[in-house]
Amino acid sequence: MDSLNYRPTMKELPEELRPRERLQKEGAGALSEIELTAILLRTGSHEVTAVELASLIFARFKNLRSLVDATIEELSEIKGVGPAKASQVKAALELAKRLSHFTGLPRPVIKSPDDVAGLLMEEMRHLDREHFRALLLNTRNQVIANDEVSVGTLNSSAVHPRELFRNAIKRSAASVVLVHNHPSGDATPSKDDLDVTRRISEAGKIIGIEILDHIIIGDNRFTSFKAEGLI
Repeated sequence: MDSLNYRPTMKELPEELRPRERLQKEGAGALSEIELTAILLRTGSHEVTAVELASLIFARFKNLRSLVDATIEELSEIKGVGPAKASQVKAALELAKRLSHFTGLPRPVIKSPDDVAGLLMEEMRHLDREHFRALLLNTRNQVIANDEVSVGTLNSSAVHPRELFRNAIKRSAASVVLVHNHPSGDATPSKDDLDVTRRISEAGKIIGIEILDHIIIGDNRFTSFKAEGLI
């Protein structure tokens, strides 16, 4: 056997390095995203272990958010993954996504800008980067999803209509409320805020999903584009 090219299998690794054994002893919360993904994959390939294969997946997709958006075809392009393993990963991510939407509590209803502020003010007022959210609403104005569309810099966030409307279409949203924060604490809309709202509203009209409002969250204050006649 060529010792230089020999790669140990998962069974040959020390027990403390095997994700499944670690999960059983320490609980799922002790494992990294790579280790959890390795358990989903179950096995590696002839060339790499399951952990190494999971590492390759995260080297390609960087984080869970990107992995959620990856297609089975894109995952299958990674050597050693294939359609079966890609399907296992996508199935687990879909279950996690569905669980995140289930709370067992009545869905919040948005009737006014105050309802949006009450829902998101405490969560977003102290964020140190601009976070752009989309509240997806059904025909009763109930919140069916709170999507984080993008995370930007201290004073800007890049928002593309295609990213924003992708999940809105999947969830059959009837309308959307745009929300983002200003880390400065000042809720005054900028020119960029006005421009992006106009672009998204125009795209929504074409798609058939109405943009009801755009709320800017400051430090314990907010601005409603609807109330200010800006939308």
